[in-house]
Amino acid sequence: MKDAGQEKSTEPQFVQRFGLQFRIQHTFLFVGTLILIFTGIPMWFLARPEYVFWSRDFGGIEYLRFFHRIGAAGLIAVSVYHLFYTVFTREGRREFIQLLPKFKDVLDVMQNSLYFLGLSKKKPRYDRYSYYEKFDYWAVYWGCVIMIGTGLVLWFDRFFAEVIGWFPYELAVEIHADEAILATLALLIWHFYNVHLNPSKFPGSLLWWHGRMSREEMLNEHPLEWEKIMRDKSLLK
Repeated sequence: MKDAGQEKSTEPQFVQRFGLQFRIQHTFLFVGTLILIFTGIPMWFLARPEYVFWSRDFGGIEYLRFFHRIGAAGLIAVSVYHLFYTVFTREGRREFIQLLPKFKDVLDVMQNSLYFLGLSKKKPRYDRYSYYEKFDYWAVYWGCVIMIGTGLVLWFDRFFAEVIGWFPYELAVEIHADEAILATLALLIWHFYNVHLNPSKFPGSLLWWHGRMSREEMLNEHPLEWEKIMRDKSLLK
């Protein structure tokens, strides 16, 4: 009969959670997003004379627009690619189904709230994705729809002004700016904390680079997925 130490030694010490396709898409997404943030904020300041030095110090409006559109093109490209990846690849369809909200996510939110408040000693047990990882995904999904849609209106302003009129154009300007600020704050406060600044992750996770998680991380963060892998080793990538 195997003891606990022998059983542990036969278990994989690392799990390849994300394939190369997924990691490349994520890299293009965050590089494009950072370009958009660093060029978009100075342009937002253009309408505010007290902050005009920001735009001047970042190279001027034409320089900012050029790189902002490069970031926008990257965001559009990765969004379209991800759509095809989700529909036409088995890996993409599997990940998409796993990311769909479920009733268990509601129960996990309640359980986690009780745990953080000290009213329960039990943490929720997550499967492949926790509720906050799903929130990350769907926030980006919805944000891309809004940012790309309103961004195209601003990029081809003369055409859209003739087609939809100036009031919807001005509305698109406000929506684009407000959603950009919301997305930036969500990225810096919500996502960066959960992925990189959380004490269990600090000074940062390299999951986005190599796609691997250790046995200990899996047991702590995704115990239900780990149990599935232990029952069916074919799930190991």
